[in-house]
Amino acid sequence: MVSVRQVQITFDCADPWRVARFWCEVLGYVLPPAPEGFTTWEEYESSLPPEKRGADGAAASDPTGAGPRLYFQKVPEGKVVKNRVHVDVRAGTGLVGQERVDVLEAECARLVALGGTRLYLQEADEENESCLTMQDIEGNEFCLD
Repeated sequence: MVSVRQVQITFDCADPWRVARFWCEVLGYVLPPAPEGFTTWEEYESSLPPEKRGADGAAASDPTGAGPRLYFQKVPEGKVVKNRVHVDVRAGTGLVGQERVDVLEAECARLVALGGTRLYLQEADEENESCLTMQDIEGNEFCLD
């Protein structure tokens, strides 16, 4: 019998904290608490010598514990090609037709206001319902479905 394992989804990025905050807003996730003695991560970061600022990584987690942990790691190179794996944000589960599209477009508008980019709507066909393709603030593709 195979046991279920926990997974972590890792994003390569230039600014881990910025991308982590974006995805916290998208999914309702939370950042870990700031280190002891600091009220915020910004306060902690500003206490470091200049050469140590600019975190190499940041994490975000589902406060209910149901969803996977997200980890954002700093890498020197920028994104150059389409993602081979992407996140599907289940915004329209159970909805069909125009009602589904309206919900996807409303969520898209919220995420664009946070810095996301709307790419295109894939209209429903005989096999699949509509979904909306977007990019996060560093160009990583994801779908609202």
